[in-house]
Amino acid sequence: MDFDLTKEQLMIKEMVRKFAENEIAPKAEHVDKTGEFPIDTFKKMGELGLLGIPFSEKYGGSGGDTISYAIAVEEIGRACGSTGLSYAAAISLGAAPIYYFGTEEQKQKFLVPLASGEALGAFGLTEPNAGSDAGGTKTKAVLDGDEYVINGEKTFITNAGFAKTVIVTAVTGKDERGKNIISALIVPTGIPGFQITNNYDKMGVRGSNTSQLVFENVRVPKENILGDPNKGFKQFLYTLDGGRISIAALALGIAQAAYDAAFAYAKERKQFGTSISKFQSIQFKFADMAMELELARNMIYKAAWLKDNDRSFAKEAAMAKLYASEASSRITNQAIQIHGGYGYMREYAVERYLRDAKLTEIGEGTSEIQRLVLSRQLGL
Repeated sequence: MDFDLTKEQLMIKEMVRKFAENEIAPKAEHVDKTGEFPIDTFKKMGELGLLGIPFSEKYGGSGGDTISYAIAVEEIGRACGSTGLSYAAAISLGAAPIYYFGTEEQKQKFLVPLASGEALGAFGLTEPNAGSDAGGTKTKAVLDGDEYVINGEKTFITNAGFAKTVIVTAVTGKDERGKNIISALIVPTGIPGFQITNNYDKMGVRGSNTSQLVFENVRVPKENILGDPNKGFKQFLYTLDGGRISIAALALGIAQAAYDAAFAYAKERKQFGTSISKFQSIQFKFADMAMELELARNMIYKAAWLKDNDRSFAKEAAMAKLYASEASSRITNQAIQIHGGYGYMREYAVERYLRDAKLTEIGEGTSEIQRLVLSRQLGL
């Protein structure tokens, strides 16, 4: 086993960290307070090639691997959870399905602008009554001549308010057993009948755009169907498996930021005539936090490595996402505890880290769903 990062991976880590520290971190507090989507930051990330890291150069990407992408998500999430979430969603959900399942024509038309940073994408899966139960999708797409007519509603969709395209799951028919066939369609935003609103006031990741989508007789060419129309459900399960690696990396980045902030504070803060970092109770907290950071990072890299080597990675991705997200909540909570009363104040970033971390236990499949996935992977 080789646990060393490659030269290319180290270069990406250094480049993204420098960009995140100079361009993203200084705006993080403003983004959180105002809920303002950092569109200018995404334009700069596009120019640097960050939005195309895991995609082939043929489609405007950088030709990197999943480990490099996970490293980038961690570094961006470490600087700002909101920016990290939107970055992860733009790649794993908005662009990756087209890369994996799209036709050559779809890749040239829709993926190239996403991978090159000229546009953002989104993935419309969740509905008001179909969250963890994605199979309960109610949105329908009916073929009418050469077009699909879409009607339905999607909720909690990341980046949709700033996206050029949204990949939408919809029921397109019944199989021989009478079960719904769920397909994915590429839907450009701004077309008649497609309404996008952003009325959510969120606890955390407040600068990441979260939108509601309403489709009223929205028409798209039948050529916009993504992949096999009969395998849309399997396609988005694969998409979510990959997305879980990125959400795990986001959780890790947020946790790392909390650890770093608490470590610096503990060194400076004096009580009873000495630095609180000298107290065993504080030292034990850091020991636990450091251990969880390392275990989460190793699990994320393993899942990413398996994916890069075309190996089965669904179990490992679920493990990485479950462990990293719950560890992130624990670590950010302890970072506040180490700060004491100051940690509860908006003046210190650790309270934001806790609010941001919570979303990672919910998005891309809740912790409960991850445990369900793992149970099935174990053959139970």
